[in-house]
Amino acid sequence: MFITPAYAQAAGGPGGGDLLSLFLPLLLIMGVFWFFIIRPQQKKIREHQEMLKNIRRGDTIVTNGGLVGKVVKVNDEELTVELAEGVRVKVRRPYIAEVVVKGQPVTANEK
Repeated sequence: MFITPAYAQAAGGPGGGDLLSLFLPLLLIMGVFWFFIIRPQQKKIREHQEMLKNIRRGDTIVTNGGLVGKVVKVNDEELTVELAEGVRVKVRRPYIAEVVVKGQPVTANEK
């Protein structure tokens, strides 16, 4: 039931170890976390911002709410989207989920 003195002496003190061996697993976990989670998310955000910047008149878009329509007019922050014949709504750029079909670029005489 009691520990003999020989076993008590052999146990030693708390493990010292060097600083690198203590932080190496933590650094590896942070590296894997960055590589598999943070980096792909940043890439996805950049691609979405580029897509929003390149929206042109005639593009068919899908909003975050699921509405599908054709872009009729493009402003800096808002797009006028035609959902059905004669039904036009204004949509802010950040609320566009995807561009389904790319339209033709606007020529100088169409402006």
